[in-house]
Amino acid sequence: MENLFEMGMKRDKPLAERMRPTSLDDFYGQEHIVGKGMLLRRAIQTDTLGSCIFYGPPGCGKTTLANIIANTTGGAFVKLNAVSSGVADAKKVIDDARRRRMTEGVKTYLLLDECHRWNKAQSDCVLSAIEEGYITFIGSTTENPYIAMTKAIVSRCRIFEFRKLDNKDMQDAISHALTDKKNGLGEHKVRLDKEAMDHLIWASDGDVRTALNALELAFLTTPAGADGVVHIDLATAEQSIQKKSLSVDENMYYDMLSAFCKSLRGSDSDAALYWAERLIQAGCDPMLIARRLVVHSSEDVGMADPQALVIASSAMYAYEHIGLPEGKIPLYNAIIYVCEASKSNSVVAAMDKVAKAVEQVKDDNVPPPLRDSHYAGEHMGGYKYPHDFGGWVEQQYLPDKLKDEKFYVPSKNGYEKMLVRAKEIKKNKG
Repeated sequence: MENLFEMGMKRDKPLAERMRPTSLDDFYGQEHIVGKGMLLRRAIQTDTLGSCIFYGPPGCGKTTLANIIANTTGGAFVKLNAVSSGVADAKKVIDDARRRRMTEGVKTYLLLDECHRWNKAQSDCVLSAIEEGYITFIGSTTENPYIAMTKAIVSRCRIFEFRKLDNKDMQDAISHALTDKKNGLGEHKVRLDKEAMDHLIWASDGDVRTALNALELAFLTTPAGADGVVHIDLATAEQSIQKKSLSVDENMYYDMLSAFCKSLRGSDSDAALYWAERLIQAGCDPMLIARRLVVHSSEDVGMADPQALVIASSAMYAYEHIGLPEGKIPLYNAIIYVCEASKSNSVVAAMDKVAKAVEQVKDDNVPPPLRDSHYAGEHMGGYKYPHDFGGWVEQQYLPDKLKDEKFYVPSKNGYEKMLVRAKEIKKNKG
């Protein structure tokens, strides 16, 4: 039973922290990994979970799920944050885990938040402990672990990718916080307008922590009316989450976004600039425009002008680090470049075609000359080293069933004209 001090400490925690689910049945989202019958859910329920890394955007439930594991499996749990912990902390956890295993037969789970922040020395500390079974490592990170973490740790873990919560999950989480009398705002009279609810969901973009923090701020700063009800309207929600609502309805918003994308594809710089500015002034996050630019630079420009992807990616990076208003300059520079660039969808066509071939043909017989030549006693012979032939030589690279297949077919636009010509030269040379 909680004492008065513990109850006070609990009340002092932010709403988002108080409302963390404590069981799988209360967990929001991530059905693709913890839905009924899924591998991760079965592993948690049967207490057979191995070392793993939870990777995904902020506020989608990574740390919450780690805490649920701590509450539902039969082991000792140690939590560290990679930002504030060092090698000494890691060694102490390992020593305690080894002692616990040897004397009590109890396994230890190490829950590490922001695990991408651990350097190589810190990561190397736990490798042997993971291999020997003293520690089951559970890391959570917003960064791609394949890039941001040491390969030695990643190779010993199963990676589970989390997705941002959808609108229904967000609505359920907010509604629960409003009605929960133990941990939420259920003991108070709170009326959240539908427009305010919709705005919190939209502005938090799948981050339930952001939505609940904004809800709590709106509640704490809004005085109750004469009827004792705290009324949270759209204006209050906007101020609490520091993001204005769209000045257009949802259908118009998606229509304008579609018009922007089709203007990029149609090489109309004036229209693309207009729709981009219209979206930004309506309240759209410019990063959405930047992300669409990156996609269209590959989808619609592609190999007709490979520089388009470089410029679009650079513009997105620049805006992310500069923000408004100056960040619009590189963004609009990229819009004009992508519009005016030669167009080709050959990359998308090749991607779709090769995906269908892999799904339908599935010929994994690597041609003998291409196989790994390090197998002892096996002569692979026949491989022609292209540099011995001036950089290119006729040779079979695809499996036999697909050897004559052409997935990538260059267009006759922009840079791809040169690729077509280069292919012809190679063919004649061969």
